[in-house]
Amino acid sequence: MKCPFCSYEESKVIDSRPTDEGARIRRRRECLKCAKRFTTYEIIESLPIIVIKKDKSRETFDRNKLLNGILRACEKRPVSINTLDNMIDEIEATIQNSLDREVTSDKIGQLVMEKLKGIDEVAYVRFASVYRQFKDLSTFMEELNKLIAK
Repeated sequence: MKCPFCSYEESKVIDSRPTDEGARIRRRRECLKCAKRFTTYEIIESLPIIVIKKDKSRETFDRNKLLNGILRACEKRPVSINTLDNMIDEIEATIQNSLDREVTSDKIGQLVMEKLKGIDEVAYVRFASVYRQFKDLSTFMEELNKLIAK
């Protein structure tokens, strides 16, 4: 870390502590040349996730938009908001860990359906009916039969 006073490139860390509930690390440093002290902050680098929609347009990933869609599927169901937050955290982590900066809305929908299937089957069917845009009752029944078979 370059000293802000003399521009020397080496310093030692004197104190280190988490701030902002662990989201950043505050480091107190001392320059090895001029011995002046300064503070630096270390944060996790997060690159934006770009969602490729069905019409090939692109937009940044919006956690709230995803939550609203899932909330509609879980309406009047015994699913807590904490469960949904954890589910979205897992989906977001899966996308971030894939190292792809662009993800299709189809992939996000698949991840949501996988998670919802284990949380609430009714919410899963509701989400699938909108996400998969069932053309008629027979395709809807096929999906229900798959669910019943498992």
